[in-house]
Amino acid sequence: MGRSSSAVYNLNYHVVFCPKYRKPVLVDDVEVFLKDCFNIIAETNGWKIIEMEVMPDHVHIFLSATPQHSPMMIAKILKGVSGLQLFKKYPDLKKKLWGGHIWSPSYYVGTAGNVTSENVKRYIEEQKRNSSTS
Repeated sequence: MGRSSSAVYNLNYHVVFCPKYRKPVLVDDVEVFLKDCFNIIAETNGWKIIEMEVMPDHVHIFLSATPQHSPMMIAKILKGVSGLQLFKKYPDLKKKLWGGHIWSPSYYVGTAGNVTSENVKRYIEEQKRNSSTS
């Protein structure tokens, strides 16, 4: 659960993306460097990485974020910053990926929290019932 001066929030996102052509290039030193890079990006943006796995051909990141960051912005920042850092540290990756981008343009994002949709629906319905009986 996060707090700001004007909000209390619980926003958790599961983000998945892969290198172009699903090339298995995220191995060995690249994997270690990438995990460090994601941790720095998260800390810089006020996010908390709950779980992370870097596979040879894709990445899973489960993180908690602030309401100021949309899921699209989170994916864009993770991919953009990490891509620049990877090419700076490992310039040979460009040759393996035929061009100037490491990441495929697509990604997956899903949301997760402490309650189910059914619980939220039930809570809202109860609020209406409680206010009409008062």
